[in-house]
Amino acid sequence: MENIGEYRLEAFPKSRLSTIDIGRAAAQKHHMRALLELDVTEARKKLREAKKENKTISFNSWLIKCISLTVEDFPRIHGIRKGKTAVALFDDVDISVVVERDVGGEKVPLPYVLRKTNKKTVSDICGEIRSVQRQEIESERDYVLGERKSDLAMKLYYLMPGFLRKAVWNSIIRSPFMTKRNMGTVIVTSVGMMGRISGWVIPVSVHPLCFAVGSIIKKPGVKDDRIEAREYLYVTVLADHDVIDGAPAVRALSRFTELVESGYGLPELQHAYPSVK
Repeated sequence: MENIGEYRLEAFPKSRLSTIDIGRAAAQKHHMRALLELDVTEARKKLREAKKENKTISFNSWLIKCISLTVEDFPRIHGIRKGKTAVALFDDVDISVVVERDVGGEKVPLPYVLRKTNKKTVSDICGEIRSVQRQEIESERDYVLGERKSDLAMKLYYLMPGFLRKAVWNSIIRSPFMTKRNMGTVIVTSVGMMGRISGWVIPVSVHPLCFAVGSIIKKPGVKDDRIEAREYLYVTVLADHDVIDGAPAVRALSRFTELVESGYGLPELQHAYPSVK
């Protein structure tokens, strides 16, 4: 054909079908969006001091712990509607994280669910994530890390027409218990790890609560009435407006901000964290 120039066709990864399906399902959610700019200067300083003692921790694992404590104290923020008359509120905080792995020569973001993060230490969370990063990818059934899906079930899913895959996702997100079992109630996606972005990423999600963690940017800030170089973390939060109103959501995010900006629990990271009251 004329006026096209050189081009090539690449195989469309099967895992992208799940991404498309999630995007369609997410359109049914009524999420409130909050754009947070958190001063993590003190937290990063304490984290560097802790790492000198060879403690098995990372910034992301500590941030996940802060999210877990926030949700534990404000459980409605990860609640899920059950029909028209009830909301399921869970004691355990199960957080889905996204781990980039090589699948067939392509970098693919794969989900993994960290269970009961509110009852784990930062070291536990960090060790579990690092273990998943080393997990061997065998086939399409490993597109959900840490869980073994049958090859037949995965092949059937990818062979389904779009309307049937949509029905599968609808059955999951309409049931709080299937949602909790299959993908947890919270998702944390750390896009800032992939490059430096001075601003917020606005994600889409099927989870009741979503945190998109951006980059840490150094810029001028005010500390004790003085202007000095500070480190700021950009975080976008989505909360299900069907379940929680703006005021209680803001109170929860204020607690989250307090935990992060104070460097809560650092550097004593090897011990269990008490709930913050």
